[in-house]
Amino acid sequence: MKQIILTGDRPTGNLHVGHYVGSLAERVKLQNSGKYDEIYIMIADAQALTDNAEHPERVRQNIMKVALDYLAVGIDPEKANIFIQSMVPQLTELTFYYMNLVTVSRVQRNPTVKAEIQMRNFEASIPVGFFCYPISQAADITAFNATAVPVGEDQEPMLEQCREIVHKFNTVYGETLTMPQIVLPSNNACMRLPGTDGKAKMSKSLGNCIYLADPEEVVREKIMSMYTDPDHIRVQDPGKLEGNTVFTYLDAFCQPEHFAEFLPDYQSLDELKAHYQRGGLGDVKVKKFLNNVMQSLLSPMRERRAQWEGRLPEVYEILKKGSEIAAETAQGTLDRVRHAMKIDYFTDNGLLK
Repeated sequence: MKQIILTGDRPTGNLHVGHYVGSLAERVKLQNSGKYDEIYIMIADAQALTDNAEHPERVRQNIMKVALDYLAVGIDPEKANIFIQSMVPQLTELTFYYMNLVTVSRVQRNPTVKAEIQMRNFEASIPVGFFCYPISQAADITAFNATAVPVGEDQEPMLEQCREIVHKFNTVYGETLTMPQIVLPSNNACMRLPGTDGKAKMSKSLGNCIYLADPEEVVREKIMSMYTDPDHIRVQDPGKLEGNTVFTYLDAFCQPEHFAEFLPDYQSLDELKAHYQRGGLGDVKVKKFLNNVMQSLLSPMRERRAQWEGRLPEVYEILKKGSEIAAETAQGTLDRVRHAMKIDYFTDNGLLK
């Protein structure tokens, strides 16, 4: 059985470091592992339109930004097919068929959908397209026979719903669809990175993100203004780690070699934490260390992004070719789905029988 990855992001702005630790870093790792036969990475513009229908220009202008972010983090177009969701119309037809296998009450119980509706203040004015996007995600995943879906922890309910749809379809129509498995970040701190303001989620709409495309000085400013322990007023005061955004980011991004390079007074993150907790270590020193850690991560991405920005026609062709390959693959799945549902009327004169 082929091992296949499907994953993606909504083009609602530049991707941020939460996206990186939540799924992008894992994608690059899996891409380079040699364990996967096919990799599909989707720019989910159709899903983005579910809550931007009146402003499609917001989605359109971000397509290339997200593509550049992918290439900047190390997604290799020779190993992965990067494609645009709306350029694969087979996904829409699959979504329509899957809708008949899911109840309204089941979608309403989806924790991710509930959280997103609350965050966007939709209340009773929920666009049907937005409400149904877990079903759309199931179409995206199954269209490519994905065996693995690397995502952040917040997307786990969505994949569970996809698995339910696969089970229901295969039960009703026969074994047709591939059952996917979720691939979560191995580092618990990466499961859901908080915003720089200490709020539970890093979100473009909340303005608390560090973007992969941010210039060096902007990253430094955001880190130096990060939320820490509000009771850690003086250097000598004992500090708390719980809810301290700076240490959460260090848990997510810091590597042992960073201490020898940027903070040789300490041997490890545990040692740094212990000093902070007993007092005598100021927030500014810790933030400067975090800034060095983050700049060492983001600097190569900025360089790769600048190189691709000078080759935009190539990026365009990558997206065009990737979308064509994705459409061909999705058509094969759609043909099998139609056959299983006995609605492939004109393939073998079956309607005459």
